[in-house]
Amino acid sequence: MNFRSSLLTLMLSLGMGTMAVAATEPPAPKGETRAEAPQAKAPTDAVAKIGATTISRAELDRALSVLTAQNRLPAANTPESRKQAESAALDQLIFAELMYQEGLKTPPADLDKQVDFKMSQNKSKFGSPAEFEAALKGAGVTEKDLVDITKKDIVISNYIEKKIAPTITVSDDEVKTFYNDNKEQLKEEPQVKASHILIGVDSSASPEEKKKAREKAEALLKEIRGGKDFAEAAKASSTCPSKEQGGDLGYFGKGQMVPQFEQTAFAMKVGEISDVVETQFGYHIIKLTDKTGGEAPKLDDIKEKIATYLKGQKTQKAVFDFVTKLRKDAKVEILL
Repeated sequence: MNFRSSLLTLMLSLGMGTMAVAATEPPAPKGETRAEAPQAKAPTDAVAKIGATTISRAELDRALSVLTAQNRLPAANTPESRKQAESAALDQLIFAELMYQEGLKTPPADLDKQVDFKMSQNKSKFGSPAEFEAALKGAGVTEKDLVDITKKDIVISNYIEKKIAPTITVSDDEVKTFYNDNKEQLKEEPQVKASHILIGVDSSASPEEKKKAREKAEALLKEIRGGKDFAEAAKASSTCPSKEQGGDLGYFGKGQMVPQFEQTAFAMKVGEISDVVETQFGYHIIKLTDKTGGEAPKLDDIKEKIATYLKGQKTQKAVFDFVTKLRKDAKVEILL
């Protein structure tokens, strides 16, 4: 187990998750001060202040690492890109702190129990307490840091769930409009279900060996078209392991079979039996048994998913607008 990456995986699902809606840096509100602070190099040095709360260099470095791992920020490969990434990560932390402070006004009644439960879940992802400690050390955080992150995430999530999400509604007309505007993107990838009989012959076989294999396949095809049961013929004659299932290959999409086989299968009608198809594996007889996808699902089948998606989008915007207002009224000092 890669301890550092394992701990980062835990952190991805914790305190950084609720920061995603602040993907773009808002302009500094009036009254907010920004000043270069080259002395903020030590882990405990402050890089920002929100009221009486400070954000440390260690917290910023951790946020930068997590957001980069999530691909929410590009890699900071130059001094300039590092500066931009730090600024964006710091705005995410300020966003979270403002939400946290607001959330603490109406925290969950069982907050401590929720934190303990979440921490137990996190520890259970590791093989032993020693592995968990090693992961903490490798990621440069303490167990207290992780407890604080967990608590912050629970408080923020609770506030959004209880105070913001209930104010969001999605109408049937909005769902229908989204469906009509995105039908092409909603189309399911086409798949076919087929059975086959393979008369196997090596691609390096002699012309005579290939001729005999083809003749056997052609004779078998004639019998099948004359009424012989396809599945029984597969069990008796196919050299593919699928013979045990009567040649059934199940469903497959494009790119999963060799080109000659795929092209034939996708061009067939359900119930149709192909001519003999040659591939690198030998000679196939294909029976198409079903086709799915290729068109958008019916609105009634996915309207709940669409409504959930639209509510999520609206909630993100509502949270962003809410925190933008909080930031305008807060005393924020940027020291980075």
